[in-house]
This record gives sequence, structure tokens and C-alpha cells, in this order.
Amino acid sequence: MDAYCLKCKTKREIRQPVQVALDNGKPSTRGTCSVCGTKVFRLGAVKAP
Repeated sequence: MDAYCLKCKTKREIRQPVQVALDNGKPSTRGTCSVCGTKVFRLGAVKAP
């Protein structure tokens, strides 16, 4: 799964994705950028490979 990295300014693969829930109950994915290590966030659940 990819997310937009604000430091690299492009879409990067999420390293160590973790599924979390927002306060309203919607699923989201949190992890780190595979290139620079910055935290990245994406709405939606983790998709199985």
C-alpha cells in the first residue's frame, strides 16, 4: 500500500503498516516512508498482499 510522503513529495510504499481506527470509527493505516523514514498516514484499511 502506498501513501503520500510530505518530505519526499511523492507516493511511497508504507513500511511497517499498522491498521488504526479514527475517532469516528473509520479504518486508516499508519506507518513510515520506505525511503526517508518519515511518518505517513492513509485513510483506509491495510490490504493483504
